[in-house]
Amino acid sequence: MSPVIPIQVEHGCQDAPVLRERGQREVFCGLTGIIWLHRKMQDAFFLVVGSRTCAHLIQSAAGVMIFAEPRFATAILDERDLAGLADAQDELDRVVHRLLERRPDIRLLFLVGSCPSEVIKLDLSRAAARLSQRHAPQVRVLSYSGSGIETSFTQGEDACLAALVPTLPDLPTLPTPPASATGQDAAPELLIVGALADVVEDQFRRQFEALGLTQVRFFPPRHTGALPPVGPRTRFLLAQPFLGDTARALEARGARHIPAPFPLGAEGSAAWLTAGAAALGLSAERTAPLIAPWRQRAERALAVHRQRLAGQRIFFFPDSQLEIPLARFLSRELGLQLVEVGTPYLHRGHLAEELALLPSGTQLSEGQDVERQLDRCRAARPDLVVCGLGLANPLEAEGFTTKWSIELVFTPIHGFDQAADLAALFTRPLDRRQRLAA
Repeated sequence: MSPVIPIQVEHGCQDAPVLRERGQREVFCGLTGIIWLHRKMQDAFFLVVGSRTCAHLIQSAAGVMIFAEPRFATAILDERDLAGLADAQDELDRVVHRLLERRPDIRLLFLVGSCPSEVIKLDLSRAAARLSQRHAPQVRVLSYSGSGIETSFTQGEDACLAALVPTLPDLPTLPTPPASATGQDAAPELLIVGALADVVEDQFRRQFEALGLTQVRFFPPRHTGALPPVGPRTRFLLAQPFLGDTARALEARGARHIPAPFPLGAEGSAAWLTAGAAALGLSAERTAPLIAPWRQRAERALAVHRQRLAGQRIFFFPDSQLEIPLARFLSRELGLQLVEVGTPYLHRGHLAEELALLPSGTQLSEGQDVERQLDRCRAARPDLVVCGLGLANPLEAEGFTTKWSIELVFTPIHGFDQAADLAALFTRPLDRRQRLAA
């Protein structure tokens, strides 16, 4: 078993009751994840099989790209496709052929399902297998669902990475040394799982190297020709809390999950790095002196934001699945009071270390009944509300100060060097409200 870093706290929310709601939801769909995934995987292309509404959504989320050709597009399902008057598989083959002729740089093509393609039962997995065979070895074609019918918008990344896991090469098996000699498996390797901004990935890589760890890989990689190998020697750290399907797919390949808080803020980043180092055989006593300067620098940068945020009351609507790690960071490092922490799905296994660090008595909710949650928010009158775009403007009109949860996914927020930037995302709405009031 991988070593686990114990986190000593007097109280926590490991066994706290959770309000489970199953009503109307206000969320983006998983197609939104394409916006950060296409920037990360520089030779991959995302072809959404959907409606004009899907195309407008993605273009609106991505912004206007004048000076660069994006690596995503939409194959429009029109009335003939939806009515069954045209063979959608033949139409898709023609679109893919034209795309690959125009963009010979594509090495990995994702066919991304949407609500319309799922409603008409278009079998994209069969299409991906057929097209992959036709265009091999130059191009590999995979499929996944970005539909928002049952999921939150960040689960688009989860579905994408889970579809990619079966294509990862096997990590060679090495002889296992006697347990009495090391107490460790043979030469474990560390895999960081979750799309991170390139600057954040580079920072983490340098920090792991400073700890003496060179066998560290990142998934997804920047180029699909550098897919990391995976196998029983793989130990993986999740960088994002919404990767449940990806984690299960990796475990099915023999990899082992390393329990850890997520690398948000000084405390979370230190615990995350320590857990990764421990899984590869480094003790906390050895890593703590190396991590301490990074943590202290982040804490100094957070001090000015703590002065502004301490004592403010915050309410989280469920949207991104980042809510619980963010709540831990805001309450412990910046002194905010948690009114309610809502999340679309609470994975107790992946969030156990985070729940242990939340203040005892924190109101947790899973799923959403938006009208009931709005009633609770209005009754509580928090100082700051974290929610999706669909709720932000109406709440602002009612006098609430809001923070768009989607901005927390588009912005680099992981690691020590981004801790103050993360805090500033919560400071700015309050400062804006104060200036407007003046």
